[in-house]
Amino acid sequence: MLVSLGIESTAHTFGVGIVDEEGNILADQRVSLRPKEGGILPREAAALFSEKGAEVLANALREAGLSVEDVGVISFAIGPGLGPSLRTGAILARYLAVRFKKPLVGVNHGVAHIEIGKLLTKTRDPLVVYISGANTQIIAFENGRYRVFGETLDMGIGNFLDSFARELGFPFPGAPKVEELAKKGKELIDLPYTVKGSDLAFSGLLTAAIKALERYPAEDVCFSVQEIAFAMLTEVTERALAHTEKEEVLLVGGVAANKRLQGMIKIMASERGARTYVVPMKYASDNGVMIAWTGLLAYKAGIRTDPSEPVNPKFRVDQAEVPWIEG
Repeated sequence: MLVSLGIESTAHTFGVGIVDEEGNILADQRVSLRPKEGGILPREAAALFSEKGAEVLANALREAGLSVEDVGVISFAIGPGLGPSLRTGAILARYLAVRFKKPLVGVNHGVAHIEIGKLLTKTRDPLVVYISGANTQIIAFENGRYRVFGETLDMGIGNFLDSFARELGFPFPGAPKVEELAKKGKELIDLPYTVKGSDLAFSGLLTAAIKALERYPAEDVCFSVQEIAFAMLTEVTERALAHTEKEEVLLVGGVAANKRLQGMIKIMASERGARTYVVPMKYASDNGVMIAWTGLLAYKAGIRTDPSEPVNPKFRVDQAEVPWIEG
């Protein structure tokens, strides 16, 4: 049985996952940077990964009951992400591949979010709503690659929500706190709604929402922020769904945990005859399992990465090869 070990290190989380070729998750170990104030500093994340990486790896192997010799392929996140974080994970992956003479596969982080979502929800050909800290993209497989049918023009929806949460005094990650406050809100405040064709932008909404905190209760501002941001996202998703005519909609990434967003997307998709799926919350945030599984798919499709190949912090999902998908 072919086994893949995956290393995730794109931002604030260092994760090691181990899976077999039947999709069984054998191990999932992680450590995350949780700054007391402000956002993520790449150097601090890289320092944490360097300090804890070997321990996370050892714990994952122990959980799986395996040694590195038992692993068939070493997979790692090659991009996109924060340079210092990516390089720290890549160093460990290269060492394991060279030291134990194992094939190495660099994985696109966005594609990994999609593939773990498909595996765990058993979707086959979904329109993907990829919503995380730095990423907001509407994606579907067409003509040999994952194509982007709409995306943010400035900041990802997760970073937008976390930035707004910091204005309320909430530490990272702040988006869940915004969601809780929004449940208590009642008044919809007039805030910018920015959709440009199939794309959207959040910076104007962020600036206006921060100013609104001076005049309105925080609960109402949080409610309005969510309603407007998610309506924008639902609009561009609907446009992509009409264009691609997919029958499945899959939400992946950390913001997929938001129940209000899930509900809005589900209503829209249902009206168009599509079913909505959400990646299990344990695997919505960054993790090594998604890297291990996608690396295994890539390896079986013939992809190999030379240990000398550098990481790519700007590696777009529509630049990645996905030869394991037919059609």
